[in-house]
Amino acid sequence: MRLIRTLLALIVLAIGVLWSLQGLGLVHGSFMTGQREWLYIGLVTMLVGLLGLGWANRSRI
Repeated sequence: MRLIRTLLALIVLAIGVLWSLQGLGLVHGSFMTGQREWLYIGLVTMLVGLLGLGWANRSRI
């Protein structure tokens, strides 16, 4: 179960990175390219992914 949560969090994090790069105009080929709102959406998505990684990997005593 921990592996699945970690993989899902990594996927969310990767999507956030992609959306942020598209928002900055560094990744081309989408309607999101150069749209500043996708930078912010990507940053929030990356934060959710990082929080998910923390939740997935917290120690259980």
